[in-house]
Amino acid sequence: MKILVTGSQGQLGWEILREAKSLGFETVGFDLPQIDITIKSDVEKVINNTRPDIVINAAGYTNVDRAEEEKEICFAVNCIGPGNIAAVCSSLEIPLIHISTDYVFDGSGNTPYTEKDIISPINAYGKCKAEGDDAVRNILQKHIIIRTSWLYGIHGHNFLKTILQLGEEKEVIEVVSDQFGSPTFATELANAVLTISSQIQNSSCGNWGTYNFCGTGITTWHGFAEKIIEEARKYMDIKTILVKPITSKEYPTKARRPYYSALDCSLMNRHFGIASKPWQESLKTAIKIICSNT
Repeated sequence: MKILVTGSQGQLGWEILREAKSLGFETVGFDLPQIDITIKSDVEKVINNTRPDIVINAAGYTNVDRAEEEKEICFAVNCIGPGNIAAVCSSLEIPLIHISTDYVFDGSGNTPYTEKDIISPINAYGKCKAEGDDAVRNILQKHIIIRTSWLYGIHGHNFLKTILQLGEEKEVIEVVSDQFGSPTFATELANAVLTISSQIQNSSCGNWGTYNFCGTGITTWHGFAEKIIEEARKYMDIKTILVKPITSKEYPTKARRPYYSALDCSLMNRHFGIASKPWQESLKTAIKIICSNT
C-alpha cells in the first residue's frame, strides 16, 4: 500500500511517516514548497505523479490566534486546500483521511462531544476547519474525517514543548485552568490513522464519515502543565516550583477558545477497534522520548 501524506513536516504528518515506515508501509510525504494544497494544479500534479492508494491530509493552518488576522490564508489552507485534495481524489477514486479539530464546537457543553453534536465554532480557525470538513464531505464519498484535540508530540512546536522550556527557565508558570479538553499524543493519532488506512486497503472499511480521536480522560491546560512538570523532573533540571492556575480572562488571547472541548471517541472504537490510552500514560512516553533525545 502506498500512502501519500500532505503536511509531512508538521507534528502529525512527521509522525505518520515515521510510524508508517516502522510498520512497512510505502509512504511519500509532501509539504511546502513541494506542494501548496491551496493551488489545485499543485495537488493534481503531486497525486497524479504519485498514484497513492490512500491520501492523508495532515496539512493545516494551526495558529489559532493569528488566524483572527489572517482569515483569508486560514480559509485557503483549511478549506480550499482540503477541497482541492478531495476533488483530485474523487477523480482518481482514491480514499482520503482528513484531520480536523475539536474547535469546530463552541465549548458550551459539559459532556464529551459526539460526532452527531451540532458544530458551532467560535473562532476563525474553527470556522475554516468546519468549512474544510464540509468541502471534503460534499466532494468525496470515500473519506474519513478525524477530529482530534490538544495535539502534542515529539516533533514541532506544541504545548508540551513550551511547558518543558518554561520549566527550565521559570520558578512560577501561569496556566489557564478553566478550559477543559483531552490531550492527544501525535504518535497515537498517527497509529490510529494508519490502522484505518490498513482497513481501507483491505476493503474492510465501509464506515466512511466523521470520527473523534483523542487521549482518554479530561483535564485543563493547567492540569496538563502540572503533569508535564511532574514527569519532566525525572529527566530534567526543572526550575519551576509552582504551576499557578489562572482564568481565561487573566490570559486574554485574540481568538476565543471553547471552555469545554472533550471528545467522545466510542464510535471510533466501535467501527475500527481503535481505543486511545489515558492521556497521562501517553504523556509519560512522550516526555521520556523527548528527554532521551536531548
